[in-house]
Amino acid sequence: MSIQAEHVTFEYSPGTPFATKALDDVTLTIPTGTFAALIGHTGSGKSTLIQHFNGLIKPTSGRILLDGADIHEKGGSLTAVRRRVGLVFQYPEYQLFEETVEKDVAFGPKNLGLSEEEIRRRVKKAIELVGLDFEAVRERSPFDLSGGQKRRVAIAGVVAMEPRVLILDEPTAGLDPRGRNEILAQLKTLHESYEMTTVLVSHSMEDVADLAELVLVMHRGRVVMQKEPRAVFAQIPFLESMGLAAPQVTYLMAKLREKGFEVPTNLINVAEATDAIEAALKGGGTC
Repeated sequence: MSIQAEHVTFEYSPGTPFATKALDDVTLTIPTGTFAALIGHTGSGKSTLIQHFNGLIKPTSGRILLDGADIHEKGGSLTAVRRRVGLVFQYPEYQLFEETVEKDVAFGPKNLGLSEEEIRRRVKKAIELVGLDFEAVRERSPFDLSGGQKRRVAIAGVVAMEPRVLILDEPTAGLDPRGRNEILAQLKTLHESYEMTTVLVSHSMEDVADLAELVLVMHRGRVVMQKEPRAVFAQIPFLESMGLAAPQVTYLMAKLREKGFEVPTNLINVAEATDAIEAALKGGGTC
């Protein structure tokens, strides 16, 4: 499912002395099946924008389209939109409430009016796709799990709805390195398994470089760049002017180049940087 924004503007408290323009003429396209990342400094409008994608917020002006259809079109159903567009907020584990993991993940599918057999299938599949053993956790209280496991259960609850679009707002926030790595690995698996359009909001340029096919850069309520990751992270001065940065490995490669090592400077993730450094060392090391 594709996502489009056409000249979307949104104002909080319009017509009052407290009016604030959070989005300013935003136009973007996220093609079907794309893993996109949304980056920007705090207050740039990222969270406001993603809440437009499933109709939680209605534009002050402009349109949001899913597969070319305006989600606020007269006669349309926002309930149907929210079944197709799953949104995982920051710290989603705070929304866990049922007495067992299985019941919590099943809450959404039950509200779709599905058969018990279909609910069980979806719940089992979602729990396993987020990297948990269904039989081991199904009867456990979600509140007895680790922080990373709680996060995965919360994500499974959205995934069990089998949306065509999955939006995640800082899904690794507050996790330790191990939990962070596990969540990121599962997000990649989910994207590939369901072939869904995925939108990741993140402050981690490393996560964006590892996962995204398309990066949208926001600044002061506007989308100022929409390109593939390598093209975005090549614009270091532009990013730094907005309080952003490239992945640390990109800076490392530039420093190595300055020291005389024959390495490319357009690398954005650890795997490709490791290969380049090994090749440089085998080839004699420096220019």
